[in-house]
Parts: sequence; structure tokens; C-alpha cells
Amino acid sequence: MDRINKIINHKKYIDYLYKINKLEINRELCHHDMQHFIDVSRIMYIINLENNFSFDKEVIYACGLLHDIGRWQQYESNIPHEIASADLSQEILKDCYFNEKEMEEILKAIKNHRNKENEQNSLSELLYKSDKLSRACFKCSARKQCNWSDEKKNLNIKY
Repeated sequence: MDRINKIINHKKYIDYLYKINKLEINRELCHHDMQHFIDVSRIMYIINLENNFSFDKEVIYACGLLHDIGRWQQYESNIPHEIASADLSQEILKDCYFNEKEMEEILKAIKNHRNKENEQNSLSELLYKSDKLSRACFKCSARKQCNWSDEKKNLNIKY
């Protein structure tokens, strides 16, 4: 997991996390913080193992750690966060020694992580599902304010 540790210690990654945390300081709904990123990564890895998928562990964790890293650009400049996250992730992935094929796969999943209609058993679908499963809607105090449909909300523990 050397490359994953390089991501979480990357200067720009740390800076982007700080920006998100600062902009979400008063947010009542779901936060896009390190806990969320780790939860998504771990759920992705569990599903990968349980279904005998062959996704590389570091590729999975890179997706989970980077999928929302562009949230601050959405808040500040109204850039869709999946696009901003993919753009911001390119340099980080390169600096952390991911090869071109891995980067292409990770960036595609990040760009598609809000799309329910992903190719079945793809990294994009895995990230989409894990992102939703990571949320503890069943205990959220802001559940009534949430704009997610009940279909998207996690009203039970699944993983």
C-alpha cells in the first residue's frame, strides 16, 4: 500500500482535503472527509473480495480516496465534483507511481461515480455502489433535509 500512503501524504491531496473540510464546516448533511474516503475504499475492497473481482487493492483505494477530492471546486466554482476530482487526481496519481492503464481506469471510475448506469461489475459500478453504501442514512440527523431519494438512502446496514 505504498502508493496509497503516498496519496494521503501528497501535498496537494492534503491541501484539497483541507479546502473541503473548511467549506463543509457547517454542513449538516454528509461530509466528504477522510472518514468517507476510507469507508468507500474499504467497502469497495470488501465487495471486490466477496465477488471474486480482480481489481487491484491499490487501484480500489486510489478510487475511494480521490473520488470526491474536487468537492471544493464544486462549492467554489460550480464545477461538477466528479469532473474536478478526476482532473485534480491526475497529477497525484502520476506522482504516486500509478501507470497509464491504472490511471485511465481510476479516472474513468471517478468520472462515472455518480452514474447509476455503469457497466456491470466495472470499477465505476463498484465505486458508485460503495459511495452510496458508505453513508449511514439510518442514523443521520439531517435525513429529512437530504435530497437523495429513499431508493438511494442507506436505511439498513448492508456491508
